[in-house]
Amino acid sequence: MARLKIVNQFDSSFTLDPEAKAALFELLTQENFLAQVAQVVKGDRLEFTQLLFQPVPYTEAAPKGMPVEYEQYHESPDYAIINVPPNFMFKAKIFQPSRLCAIYRKR
Repeated sequence: MARLKIVNQFDSSFTLDPEAKAALFELLTQENFLAQVAQVVKGDRLEFTQLLFQPVPYTEAAPKGMPVEYEQYHESPDYAIINVPPNFMFKAKIFQPSRLCAIYRKR
């Protein structure tokens, strides 16, 4: 029988190579992608805030699955948080971390 491992702390810090970061930002700001996301989150226009974070395991300290400093965006109706599409991560040659979330401001 598998046992659950409780994670009390998770290091969510990461650094992206400048070229990979630039490639990812270009993909995340394409007009057609912004239009698709705006349709889903019911926003007229979206603006990429250039804020990215690595999702974290649920803990008592991070109950929303994100670093605590980003929870303000989760709770705000003026922002949308999306999972970065895996194909964007691949195209930008980002393999670590394996998952990222991006924050957009609704306009």
